[in-house]
Amino acid sequence: PVREVSNSCKTGSATNIIYGLALGYKSVIVPVFVLAFVIYLSFTFCDMYGVALAAVGMLSTLATGLTIDAYGPVCDNAGGIAEMAELPAFVREKTDALDAAGNTTAAIGKGFAIGSAALVSLALFGAFVTRIGKTNVNILEPISFSGLMVGAMLPYWFSAMTMKSVGKAAEEMVEEVKRQFDTIDGLLEGRAGVKADYNKCVKISTVSSLKEMVLPGCLVMLSPIVTGTFFGTDAVTGLLAGGLVSGVQMAISASNTGGAWDNAKKYIEK
Repeated sequence: PVREVSNSCKTGSATNIIYGLALGYKSVIVPVFVLAFVIYLSFTFCDMYGVALAAVGMLSTLATGLTIDAYGPVCDNAGGIAEMAELPAFVREKTDALDAAGNTTAAIGKGFAIGSAALVSLALFGAFVTRIGKTNVNILEPISFSGLMVGAMLPYWFSAMTMKSVGKAAEEMVEEVKRQFDTIDGLLEGRAGVKADYNKCVKISTVSSLKEMVLPGCLVMLSPIVTGTFFGTDAVTGLLAGGLVSGVQMAISASNTGGAWDNAKKYIEK
């Protein structure tokens, strides 16, 4: 798959984007079938208790998942440190190779995290339905179906906000890099002894990552509260169900698309 994405770059960035998105969408198929089978089997044997046990079973691999998920960023940061410390070029080449492997392990770790989150969310959804005194949820009711539609839209709204935030931070970073090239004599030419102001760039990324997550966080927390306050519990059940179903597929797709693009870049550079 990564080689397909790499080959698509020969005809321009547009085809690369199309191939990457298609790869992400295609990668949703098998995990969703597996999740559906696990949910059906566990619910058939032990009702919602079985779903909760399945979630706990997936979460039992949490230590391994966190380990392989953190492997990629550690290698990526090691490469950045090697470059800033002006170590030999072969050091950066080795860290890039390790980072490419880290993207694959991260995709596996994210898959486990997304799957366990889906099962836990379903178990909590069942607890919510029981708590409000319902035995089942009828999505044919207009208010529940309307909530379902809105809930399915929320992951896209959340993703749009976070992606726009990344774009704003990237623009600010590019402007800062251009400013340093213009104001720091010898930086653009690579003159020996001339250093870039890395602290300013790090500050831009860290401040943006914290500040720009306020609104997406409020969206997630306030959506069920506002829906329940104004439209009742039937609307909330639809909202939660829609968000769960849509969010799982969006998460798998975005995760694998990003990993494929990153590894395609490294494959081309190599």
